[in-house]
Amino acid sequence: MKYRRLGKTNLDVSVIGIGTWQYGGEWGKDFGQYEVDAILDKANEKGINFLDTAECYGDHLSESLIGDYLSRGNREDWIVATKFGHHFHGNFERTRHWSANDVLKQLDASLKALRTDYIDLYQAHSCTDEEFNNDELWTMLHKQVEKGKIRHLGISLRSNEESYQTDRASDVNAGAIQVVYNRLDRKPEEQIFPSSQDQNLGVLARVPLASGYLSGKYKPGATFSTDDVRSKHDSEETTRLLQQVEEIQDNEVPEGVPMATWALSWVLKHPAVTAVIPGCKTPEQVELNAKAAQLAVDNHPQSLK
Repeated sequence: MKYRRLGKTNLDVSVIGIGTWQYGGEWGKDFGQYEVDAILDKANEKGINFLDTAECYGDHLSESLIGDYLSRGNREDWIVATKFGHHFHGNFERTRHWSANDVLKQLDASLKALRTDYIDLYQAHSCTDEEFNNDELWTMLHKQVEKGKIRHLGISLRSNEESYQTDRASDVNAGAIQVVYNRLDRKPEEQIFPSSQDQNLGVLARVPLASGYLSGKYKPGATFSTDDVRSKHDSEETTRLLQQVEEIQDNEVPEGVPMATWALSWVLKHPAVTAVIPGCKTPEQVELNAKAAQLAVDNHPQSLK
């Protein structure tokens, strides 16, 4: 495994992390504790130390599964990121909660679910610019940093189309951003990445496999069950993306390299990107993802010597 400093924070994160939305039950599968344990055991074995979750992946369900694992004495092995701003009511059903008091309650609920005294990276989760422009909220969060409940603040961007929140990240003492970035969606290269580099922000690339489309498992015409979030995607757009994936597979992926491994390493080669956080459903996927660290460029500006 390789590690990079997450921007201006003091966190040294593995370039491959674990995204955990799927543990909340919205990706066509309900996870048991034993399954999450096996995934995280394999991640630990491979040197992965970064977990990304959220309060609304289930009603703190993903956090609770992770917390049960962490409670067995290996909290110090992990850098744990979670998010705030939403409440889960059912599959694909959320309400938004952005007042300072509401977020403080969310923070305490996340700490309880994760069975930890502190969160390494606490991220505003897909907030609108109006929700972002809330001095009372950020003042409250800074106080929680001073109290030690939060080590660092971050912003998980709602959109990769424009850089308003990224440009103001340093103003709210956020040290990292999270953004959708993959071979099919390169929009952050235009505004968000330059702004991040100017401020020395860590960049976490989510959806690096384009919701699994870049895994190489799906062909044009693929369909998904109704309890899978991908079933909500526009069918014509899905077909177009999968046709593009076929072209990439034929023209860009080296022979003998799994497409998912290639896709993760492609993201990691951008000089602004610190780490990728693909979702993992099995220990075998963890192992495959970890191999992308070996394909990443060693002279990346954030790489630790």
